[in-house]
Amino acid sequence: MTLITITISAVAKFLFRPMAMRRLSALFAVGCMLTPGAFSAEPGEEIITRVLASGIAPAKSSPPIGDEAEGPFDHLVVANAMMIDGTGAPALGPVDIVIEGNRIVAIEDAHGRASHSSEKNTRVIDASGQYVLPGFVDSHTHLGTPSHAPAGSLTDAEYVNKLWLAHGVTTVREVGAVMGLDWTLEHKRRSEAGEIAAPRMRVLAMFPQRMPSVEAAIQWVRAVKKKGADGVKFLGAAKEINAAAIQEAERLGMLTAQHHSQVSVTELNVLDTARLGLDSMEHWYGLPEAMFEHQTVQNYPYGYNYNNEQDRFGEAGRLWLQAAAPGSDKWNQTMDELLELDFTLSPTFTIYEANRDLMREERAVWHDEYTMPYMLRAFRADPDIHGSYFFDWTTGHEIAWKKNFARWMTFVNEYKNRGGRVTTGSDSGFIWKTYGFGYIRELELLQE
Repeated sequence: MTLITITISAVAKFLFRPMAMRRLSALFAVGCMLTPGAFSAEPGEEIITRVLASGIAPAKSSPPIGDEAEGPFDHLVVANAMMIDGTGAPALGPVDIVIEGNRIVAIEDAHGRASHSSEKNTRVIDASGQYVLPGFVDSHTHLGTPSHAPAGSLTDAEYVNKLWLAHGVTTVREVGAVMGLDWTLEHKRRSEAGEIAAPRMRVLAMFPQRMPSVEAAIQWVRAVKKKGADGVKFLGAAKEINAAAIQEAERLGMLTAQHHSQVSVTELNVLDTARLGLDSMEHWYGLPEAMFEHQTVQNYPYGYNYNNEQDRFGEAGRLWLQAAAPGSDKWNQTMDELLELDFTLSPTFTIYEANRDLMREERAVWHDEYTMPYMLRAFRADPDIHGSYFFDWTTGHEIAWKKNFARWMTFVNEYKNRGGRVTTGSDSGFIWKTYGFGYIRELELLQE
């Protein structure tokens, strides 16, 4: 009897778990697909409005800056530093970097001393044996995510901001404002005013995927511009609506970025949106599809369900090898046109790294001390949480993703070598990636 019970239990688990996994994962993914009027949300508030309607406590704002801040000083000298200036010049030093009024006014040979140390109200930082670089820019960030809520809490903004700063990130491009546009813009304002410890922010509002009309799309873009958004992030919408919104944002001088969702990529791939004036592509979806030679749709297996994220990410790892090969006419034509359009690639290699080596990401050494407990819970397999899809991840998945990475990296590296713009973005907060640490790992993957 015991053996039969165990067997039936195991069979039931096998049969019914796929049904559970077919529930729509990711609270914020639902919000992105809603029409603007859903839940009577204001433009830019669609996602967080739905989350808060479920009874989740609102996210806290970063507290006022504390004793971690010093200055301002009449003179600030970073002394005895090795300097990397970011222009492509090699490291040199030691130098003294002299700052007045928040501007670098001189860079002098150090000769083992700080020449301005005796001046009134001068703060000297001895950087002997250390390197000084320009502040890092994380080109793909989220100041928290509603997908942490099912695991216990909306993301702590102070925690995110201070981890960014601790890793040298002094500017972020917030791609989507999924915690609410108003809330995110308030953090931007307080950062600019020096009221909180946080990087400078450029904030893009998330465009809902389901807009009722072109006119509604244009009005939505105008509304988030009026609120103060620096740009718009798209996931893909009906072709004419997506196109109209991109062009309206461009007319208003706003930044535009797109994650080319697989549910709409057959209507608009990366080449299509770049021709419309899109500034940047996020991740890599839509680029292999622009280089298909013998098909228009990815080779999906029977039984595939986009809302089952193990299906989605598992099959995405086989996509690059379905596209044109490096050096082929289609490959070169695609790259040539994107270069001509001055298009930007924001690959975010790091956020997909668990797909090629899950154990490495699960046991990253910083998780024990620096990853919030609710984040660790959110990262574990759960059909209702975006990016938490490792239910039956196999060696086959990881091998496919290693091949995917190799082809993807080949394109990005060649694009960079031919003068194309490639940015460093982390997309941390999902899939075992912790804020700040993910950015440094992205630098390592770009080197790879």
